[in-house]
Amino acid sequence: MALELRQQLRLTQQLVMTPQLQQAIKLLQLSRLELLEVINEEMEENPVLEDTPEEVPEDGSAEGAGEDPVAEPMEPPELKPVTVEETAREDIDWSSYLGEYSAPGPVCFESEEREVPEYENFLARRESLNEHLMWQLLLCGVSRKEEQIGSAIIGNLNKDGYLQSTVDEIAIMTEVDISQVEKVLSRMQSFDPSGVCARDLPECLLIQVGHLGLQDSIVIQIIRDQLKHVENKNYKAISRALGVSVDGVSSAVGVITGLEPKPGREFSEEEPQYISPDVFVYKMGDEFVIVLNEDGLPKLRISSFYREALQKKGDEISNPTKDYIQNKLRSAVWLIRSIHQRQRTIYKVVESIVGFQRNFLEKGIAHLKPMVLRDVAADIGMHESTVSRVTTNKYVHTPQGIYELKFFFNSSISRFDGETIASASVKEKIRKIVESEDPAKPYSDKKMVDILEASNISIARRTVAKYREMLGVLPSNKRKKL
Repeated sequence: MALELRQQLRLTQQLVMTPQLQQAIKLLQLSRLELLEVINEEMEENPVLEDTPEEVPEDGSAEGAGEDPVAEPMEPPELKPVTVEETAREDIDWSSYLGEYSAPGPVCFESEEREVPEYENFLARRESLNEHLMWQLLLCGVSRKEEQIGSAIIGNLNKDGYLQSTVDEIAIMTEVDISQVEKVLSRMQSFDPSGVCARDLPECLLIQVGHLGLQDSIVIQIIRDQLKHVENKNYKAISRALGVSVDGVSSAVGVITGLEPKPGREFSEEEPQYISPDVFVYKMGDEFVIVLNEDGLPKLRISSFYREALQKKGDEISNPTKDYIQNKLRSAVWLIRSIHQRQRTIYKVVESIVGFQRNFLEKGIAHLKPMVLRDVAADIGMHESTVSRVTTNKYVHTPQGIYELKFFFNSSISRFDGETIASASVKEKIRKIVESEDPAKPYSDKKMVDILEASNISIARRTVAKYREMLGVLPSNKRKKL
């Protein structure tokens, strides 16, 4: 068998992900705040980029409204030097002016060496649970060793205020007897918030009940032995076990449900995350107007200084410097075009969604139309993956509230007669059914299926159970109230 070398010419096509294309895809799926962070980082690294100051024309018209946003901004006109005439008016009464400020009174002189308060001192910060407990511990006048034990206890609390370590572990950690740890722990369990430093839920509730002065009541017995029946709302079993009436059990359970199962919740350090919509949809007359939220986003342009530097001839600028400026210039131009392309794509997607969901925008969630990514992709002539990236982590402000763009894409539920209905609309119907039910006789999943079928909605019981869990609604046996 002979071996030989041959040359073959083969023509193939393949998609190459250039760095510029990767950057465009990355910008497309960023949220507004993430995009702002990327732009700020790029402006720090690329000297060719600069922010265009907003200038309001004197006639109030929006100049350049019809220009292509991708095109590079034009050279700014040559500005005339501003001169300030420091001549005083002749009609000023200088005698009265000087007399007003020469009146006798306290005179204060500021020293250049005075201490200026730092701005950090004016920033408000919430007190943490550890700081709050340590402050109370030090107010008790404890010894140095007790302070060490208390600090170890505080350091082993979770965010809900429960002690995660055992007394033995803290005793070994602080090199003291278990009795000393028990003594300090018992003292700290009387601190604010009530129920803090407990080792489990029953102990946390018992501490709070003790602060209420209910030591000799059936509440104590229910917390110690009958919490499982309280969870299942099986009040008859509690009544038989304790030999009390159902009304007495119901009153005791009312006290228990009013307690705080997570004492450290009010000292949570989690800051609320506010949503900043990427798009605003307003109704103007009979039409909906789409406005992109560009507040705070820098209006990028190419620096005229570096463009003029590239046009210089001769030895005024070296070749390595020119190459550096050209590379940064290409990077800046591509970033500007990618941002404009991102904004146009978002506008097209939202415009298509508004066209599909007009009834929802006018009448509410009950009129939400079932829709998938393929519908919008076919409408605007783009791929489904592009639509998916556009709708990720982006929010729109509508007349019905603020929604994530992914909210409008949901599965459909069939009807017995007529068009399909969106799953989000079915969830809203289930929520309203639960709100309107009798607390003493809550609807079961099978009963809700019957109610939905009466509304011309064909749905299975397991689907109702799934939607109910997604809404955070408990089963009927746990929703029941006496």
